[in-house]
Amino acid sequence: MDPWASGHHLKFETAALTHPGHVRRFNEDSIFTDGERGIWVVADGMGGHRDGNVASAMVTDAARGIGKGASLMAFAEAFRRDIEAVNAALLARSQGRPDQIVGSTVAALLTHDGNYCCLWAGDSRCYLVREGRIEQLSHDHTEVQELVDRGIISQDEAASWPRRNVITRAVGAVDDFQLEHATGVVRSGDCFVLCSDGLTGHVKDEEILARSSGLSANQASHDLLELALARGGKDNISIVVVNVVDKGATTVVMR
Repeated sequence: MDPWASGHHLKFETAALTHPGHVRRFNEDSIFTDGERGIWVVADGMGGHRDGNVASAMVTDAARGIGKGASLMAFAEAFRRDIEAVNAALLARSQGRPDQIVGSTVAALLTHDGNYCCLWAGDSRCYLVREGRIEQLSHDHTEVQELVDRGIISQDEAASWPRRNVITRAVGAVDDFQLEHATGVVRSGDCFVLCSDGLTGHVKDEEILARSSGLSANQASHDLLELALARGGKDNISIVVVNVVDKGATTVVMR
């Protein structure tokens, strides 16, 4: 039997921060965490549209009402159904008019019996830090990422591409909305980082790795926020850090 299969020996240390940044007047991001149920969510209301904060709050409110489910698959399907319902409600609100679209990205982490499922739409991200390495579990739904995937521009060029913030999928933007997902096994020592693009617009993956390895979730989240703000804080910034530890282990925090 897989020693990680049950997950009963694991616990989650969580820290969550959201900040309007230095430029935006309002914070259109929304976050929700519930370590007991194993659900963490970051939602980024679509900037430049009316009521982006309403859209992101509808996403996190939906997450708040989801039952645990008998399995990870059932948990993920319940989340998917409720987010699809939010998508329909937001589309009805805009009445099919592109200039009236109210939307939100979403990046969610669900855990059940020692396994995880990351679900997302848009450019909010979910990372896994494990054994000194960082992996982006999500894959950006953006125009610039599509160009990178097709080999038209390089990853380095993407960082300064003029339309890098154009999102190709979001809750409330399209009728045939679908969440993408990735799954895996949770291990003691793992660190998951969920964030809006207000963080990744200023902070590189290797810097997220350096500031989340061996630190408490609280320290890691504050260090990441301070770095993004020090570099301009041009957008709303949301960060959720989830450290996975053994229930009986002593946690050693190193800087």
